[in-house]
Amino acid sequence: MQKSINLFSNHIKNVLHGFFVSVAVTIAEPSTILPLIVHYFSKSTVLVGFYAFLLKGGAILVQLVAAYYIQSHKIVLPYLKRVFLARFLSWFFIGFSIVVFGRDHPSLTLFLIGVGLFFFSFSAGFGAIFYNEISAKMFTKEFLGFTMSYRQFFAGLGSIVSGAAAGFILERFPPPLNFGYLFIVSSFLMGMGLLAFSTVKEPVKEKVAKKEKSFKKFVKEAFLLLKKDKNLKNQILSRLFSNAYLIALPFIILQAKDKISISGSDVGILISSQMTGSMLSNLLWGKLASRGKNKSIILIAISMLITVMLYVNFADTIYEYAVLFFLTGAAIDGIRLGFGNLIIIIAPQEYRPTYIALQVNISSFGLLFSVLGGFILKISGYTQIYAFSALFLFLALFFAMKIKESAE
Repeated sequence: MQKSINLFSNHIKNVLHGFFVSVAVTIAEPSTILPLIVHYFSKSTVLVGFYAFLLKGGAILVQLVAAYYIQSHKIVLPYLKRVFLARFLSWFFIGFSIVVFGRDHPSLTLFLIGVGLFFFSFSAGFGAIFYNEISAKMFTKEFLGFTMSYRQFFAGLGSIVSGAAAGFILERFPPPLNFGYLFIVSSFLMGMGLLAFSTVKEPVKEKVAKKEKSFKKFVKEAFLLLKKDKNLKNQILSRLFSNAYLIALPFIILQAKDKISISGSDVGILISSQMTGSMLSNLLWGKLASRGKNKSIILIAISMLITVMLYVNFADTIYEYAVLFFLTGAAIDGIRLGFGNLIIIIAPQEYRPTYIALQVNISSFGLLFSVLGGFILKISGYTQIYAFSALFLFLALFFAMKIKESAE
């Protein structure tokens, strides 16, 4: 075993990366602040859903391209550093655009926010493949669950801090300047996390796949792998439908705003509640992951989201919404950790980037659920988006039950 496997310094840098990136990205949390920002510049619920999709949807199809180019590389970190730079610049660009153009040119500002969100998520498509490949090399399968649970625990802590700070800034400064300040400050905090992970010691990959002669041939071979591996297929379908909470999540805050007239400080409470759920749940997720119970994590997390969707329409106090956001935060982290660990476990080393890319790429289409939610809300109502969300989440639960926790 290489000396750079399971290094404590790499573990710390991985956790710091998760902490600072979480502090930053919470500023555009698609269930709280981002809907309020988009709603400030446009009253269209469809646009609220579309921008929630843009925050992560730019990654669709990119993962397979990333896997194609790095499948034969023994070292990946130099490419990840370029992705980090692109993410920092695009996040800062959003804040700069809001401050400069937000007061006098709302339509232009909304367009520029969209541009920044697209490039942020587009670069993340490459980053997800590069990051997972490096993590899989730095840590053993047993240690991976440990470091990822710590990463998500401290990411939750960072998000709580971010939620409290966001609530203060939203109250202290008038819109849209307060939105711009949130992005500018958080971009530099994000930079600290990106810098930390840029200094990890990456092990050299011992077994690499031969690069295909063309991307078209690579895609064909990738989907042949998917066709042959039923376990991978069930896992990807479950991961895809687990995104169905996005049908409703970006709009819960808008219903709460109309229903109980929440203030800027209330928004901070809801963000902190969601991130507290993310943080504390990792005490449970980490314990289960260390015992190889990743499937159990997924089943519990999806069940929690179903519970939220079945109850949220009846909530009528800030405390009830806080509990629901707490459960949502816990569930989202559970889904991320469970599926992230399982795909690494079931993937052969030489095809690991391809397996990861297939899961992330196909399940990323689930990010379009937020756009679907916007259309449903426009022609129907909140009850309907919660019902559709719960229905698809039951499908995610069905496919999750068929997953085997080892390679076939």
